[in-house]
Amino acid sequence: MPAHHRSIARAGFWKNRAPDSLSVEESRRQLDHRLGLNVPYEWWPAATTLKAIEAAGFRWVQVATPPVEMLADPRHGVRHATALRRSVEVTELCTVVHGPTSLQVGNALHDRAFEGLLEYAQQIGARYVVYHALDFPRRGSESAAEERSLRRLAVAAEAMKITVCVENLCPVYPGASSVCHDPLSVRDLLHRVDSPAFGMLLDVGHANVVAGYMGVDVLTLIEPVLGHVRLFHVHDNFGARLRGSPEPPSVDPLQLDLHLPPGGGTVPWERVAPLLLAHAAPLVMEIHPAHRPRPTTLHELATSLLGGREAARRTASRLALA
Repeated sequence: MPAHHRSIARAGFWKNRAPDSLSVEESRRQLDHRLGLNVPYEWWPAATTLKAIEAAGFRWVQVATPPVEMLADPRHGVRHATALRRSVEVTELCTVVHGPTSLQVGNALHDRAFEGLLEYAQQIGARYVVYHALDFPRRGSESAAEERSLRRLAVAAEAMKITVCVENLCPVYPGASSVCHDPLSVRDLLHRVDSPAFGMLLDVGHANVVAGYMGVDVLTLIEPVLGHVRLFHVHDNFGARLRGSPEPPSVDPLQLDLHLPPGGGTVPWERVAPLLLAHAAPLVMEIHPAHRPRPTTLHELATSLLGGREAARRTASRLALA
């Protein structure tokens, strides 16, 4: 384990805690060690990009792997991971590896690609990988095959001491729903896989969209799964957009999964933030390039908003209207 990962492990940040187990002051102190920022899929994580993220105050960075076919071929996976490791090593950032969004284990090619994903993470010293499971209209033979593969692949993840974070998703545009859109379905899959190497990535923005479709408060989806969460994605949107309420003209009028800076949409951060603040999992801001200010601005926004400081609302509103 790299030195900066060991220091965080000693501080206890790898271990999940119950949402009510940290004082507000302790939570705010730890917030600096938990904040992360994604490198967008379209960008290569060059050393200069990673240094800018680190200089802004972030301690985590999320990077994307090459496609399924590349991960399934060790020659390509090693070449890509070696180049990325050179970039990461010039920083003290801790790394989250996001697997291909098309990765869907349950067949030989994708199972091999998942093994390549774990090997890729191990090569760059990452402790977390992100996987999209249950992306099916309903449970059936495909989801059963995926679950069998995940149980088998969990053995390798455990041996490598890598945590596979299964993410709750949402529709990008209005349309059909998938099993993975419900955070409770993701939680139930984790129960069935029953491996310490598997946890949940709770995406707050995705939960906001799905809560709107279900007609429930977003906390109804968030609170029951917090005990399984090992990683958070933090971003904003305008929910299910069912009422046609006034919104900034700078955003797509149909897109649901906008990945705005937190505070730029309708996520009720004043009620969500205390739950996130009292948890111990890393908080990775996943912001789309079209709505992405400088890393320093995003860090200021995150520490203000998630730390419960009202000034963040004004900053977020300014960003949304820009």
